Amino acid sequence: MGESSVLSLRLDPGLKRQLDKLAQATRRSRSYLAAEAIREYVALNAWQVEEIKRAVAEADRGEFASEREVRRTMKKWVGSAS
Repeated sequence: MGESSVLSLRLDPGLKRQLDKLAQATRRSRSYLAAEAIREYVALNAWQVEEIKRAVAEADRGEFASEREVRRTMKKWVGSAS
């Protein structure tokens, strides 16, 4: 894993019990599971932020779907839900 640093956080008692149970069941430490959860959360949110930035840049360039394209797409989705 390489170099690491310590991070303290507060958990409500119920969440801590769940984390303890999961750690025991998976034979992993609470620290390992918490670090893994944070890693996944950060990756997901970083991806979402980048996608939003791309979408805003497209909008700033005026790259929008035409009204006709939007209607066609909406008809496709609304039609398939019926």
